[in-house]
Amino acid sequence: MTTILITTANGATGRPMVDYLLKDGFNVRALVRSDDARAQELREAGAEVVFGDLLNFRDVRAALEGVQRAYFNYPVGDGLVEAAVMFAQAAKEQNLELIVNMSQIQSRPYARSKATQNHWLSEQVFDWSGVPTTHLRITFFMQWLLYISGLIRYGRYVMPFNGDSRFAPIAGRDIALTAANIFASPEKHGGQIYTLTGPVEYSHQELAAEVSRVLGKDLPFEQVTVTTFLELIGLENDTAKLKHFEAVTIDQQEGRLAGVSDAAPSINGQPLVTVEEFINENRSLFELDYTKPAS
Repeated sequence: MTTILITTANGATGRPMVDYLLKDGFNVRALVRSDDARAQELREAGAEVVFGDLLNFRDVRAALEGVQRAYFNYPVGDGLVEAAVMFAQAAKEQNLELIVNMSQIQSRPYARSKATQNHWLSEQVFDWSGVPTTHLRITFFMQWLLYISGLIRYGRYVMPFNGDSRFAPIAGRDIALTAANIFASPEKHGGQIYTLTGPVEYSHQELAAEVSRVLGKDLPFEQVTVTTFLELIGLENDTAKLKHFEAVTIDQQEGRLAGVSDAAPSINGQPLVTVEEFINENRSLFELDYTKPAS
């Protein structure tokens, strides 16, 4: 039976991908950093859980041993290209049938963001390896709304991006389902690049209005600096995100995240999650719970 390795198996795409693949009858090996409650949930779901660091070649080789297909995803931060080189080498040694690589919609060689440029370089690394690879170029996740859910609870909708900049946010589980369907047909999708967006394009101001409508509360769009934004969400010491978000602010103004792609619904054969559905699925995170006593 085919075994598929899922990196970042507790993440917004990795966790639902594990469930989709198990449901489809694949063996799933889930790579995580630590043995905690989330790792136990993966075991209980039916996955084989392994531990390791994508920047440790010994760990990567061990994780890919006996695997036929693999999902590569790396968080915003230093080390992406090095991790891709190690992953590609280990995948080549194992003669993998397919890698699905998470990239960015604005991936290009001369990107302002080092993180974005490194995604483009990683795409090249996987292509050079000769291992069939599908690159998923993703727009902003709907999970961005969860970054500011604590602010939304108190009536603030804050973003570091220009209010007129446009994009079509996509839910993590739609990306996961797309990857799962690609894994099911490697001969069809290997070597392809797919741009994945959500079903509806919004400006940031329009998205704030849609969130306001769904929650039934007034949430005027508020633009702040990237530094202030990271302070508000508790990531003030994350230098990698600071530099990346500052560059993406310009990418947005240049329209590099604008537009809607039909790749994900075509591959999945079903409509994508809407912003309204996403908010309702996570509604408790956006609303104050008045049943709890004040602290």
